Amino acid sequence: MKANIIFEMAKDGGCSCYMKEDIADFGLSGYGNTPQEAKSDMLQAYEEIKELLVAEGKKPLELKFVYHYDMKSFFEYFDFLNVSKVAERAGINPSLMRKYTSGVANAGEGQYLKLKNAVHSIAHELAEANF
Repeated sequence: MKANIIFEMAKDGGCSCYMKEDIADFGLSGYGNTPQEAKSDMLQAYEEIKELLVAEGKKPLELKFVYHYDMKSFFEYFDFLNVSKVAERAGINPSLMRKYTSGVANAGEGQYLKLKNAVHSIAHELAEANF
């Protein structure tokens, strides 16, 4: 079963992630200083819930996580990506993109779509690359 996980960066620099929907009477969330820490915290909670369910004689659901990021958490999680180069590829002004990723400005749906298409294009090219 798929579970949508939303990542959000807080104004204080921390990060949270949470399961958008409650599945099987439980929700999941995680917190940390980085998206990686928040994800790790959430996955640890998931493992603990599964252990509790097994101890109660119940079969836990195996969830497949689909991750959704805001721009700031995306570029922090995938910190090997160059924000300016991805912006250029997406047709977004690099200076404006840096404002989005720093939280100074908010991107609209159109900008997110441009970014999504650029990232999918990069992923496709990487998947086809050989050494």
